[in-house]
Amino acid sequence: MMTAEHLRSLIAAGLPCDHLEVTGDGRHWAAVIVSPAFEGRRAIQRHQMVYATLGERIHNDEVHALSMKTYTPDEWRARAGTR
Repeated sequence: MMTAEHLRSLIAAGLPCDHLEVTGDGRHWAAVIVSPAFEGRRAIQRHQMVYATLGERIHNDEVHALSMKTYTPDEWRARAGTR
């Protein structure tokens, strides 16, 4: 069974992350991902980049559902300033 730490390490291995949070119950996951690789990309493209890091784990149902919030470092800093 997938763990939050394992999923976190898979994402971090495939994307440079300034910040990465992963929570979930073993099949349904939520992630907050801050990466400079997202710069200039739309949300769907960012999600596709994350899915690509997970490869077959998405297709073989090892990760059943993944809800993502994806930010560039500048977006993340701006978001932190509004709290």
